[in-house]
Amino acid sequence: MLKLTLKPGEYIDIGQEIKIIFSGGSANNIHLLVDAPRELNIARSSATGQRGKSPYYRESGISDAAKEEINQILRRERRKAIKTI
Repeated sequence: MLKLTLKPGEYIDIGQEIKIIFSGGSANNIHLLVDAPRELNIARSSATGQRGKSPYYRESGISDAAKEEINQILRRERRKAIKTI
């Protein structure tokens, strides 16, 4: 399986006729646009009736300690920025 990181507006070509465009996201949702020939059947898992545990998983978040360290760095950088004004 290929895992990619995309910015809004970036896309993935699958063959010559299919393009997946990342148009943004919010919270736990991402927004994808699929440009493909009409003959191609494209359905999301909730529409196929295949409920149950997905073979895919959500990435684990960063630890609370890492979050706190990031917050401390941001606070220090803000203080530096204020002092230089």
